[in-house]
Amino acid sequence: TIWFTGLPCSGKSTLAKMLAEVLTSEGRRVETLDGDEVRQRLTKDLGYSKMDRDENIRRIGYVAKLLSRNGVVVVGATISPYREIRDEVRQEIGRFVEIYVKCDLEVCEARDVKGMYKKARMGEIANFTGVSDPYEPPLTPEITVETDKETAEESLRNILEALANLNYVDRDLLGRVRKSGPAGARESRTQNGGSV
Repeated sequence: TIWFTGLPCSGKSTLAKMLAEVLTSEGRRVETLDGDEVRQRLTKDLGYSKMDRDENIRRIGYVAKLLSRNGVVVVGATISPYREIRDEVRQEIGRFVEIYVKCDLEVCEARDVKGMYKKARMGEIANFTGVSDPYEPPLTPEITVETDKETAEESLRNILEALANLNYVDRDLLGRVRKSGPAGARESRTQNGGSV
């Protein structure tokens, strides 16, 4: 399970999608659990209190555990603002890679096309992470990317390099992505052989 965590609009979903595409192109079975989508389909009954947020993460973690124990790579992208529940999910799942998507709050606000930060600052959205509710950054994530200083492609390459160092992906994958970009990984794999 590869778990992206960070402030709203930090780039979690974008990077999760890019990573899932690369891993899928390499023949891996991959499922993405995006926080917004899960909220619409699996945890619609939950609000945004700390208790509800923790339950939301427990449910996502449980689904991730079921998938990963059946050989599916799970790529999760969820704010998951509280350290304690992220650590609980880590213990539950076992093979768990935490990616901290670090991004300056002002940059996140500037990226917010839905206007959620603005609404939160006007008091229209309660318990909004980064404004009226805290975000607790990971203390020892396996991977940190800084999306306010890197392009999405640079962040992806940093993630793949770290995953290779952790022996979760073949180092050849990193070379193929460097040469052809994320979209070209499948084509390169077909030409060169190799696997994740």
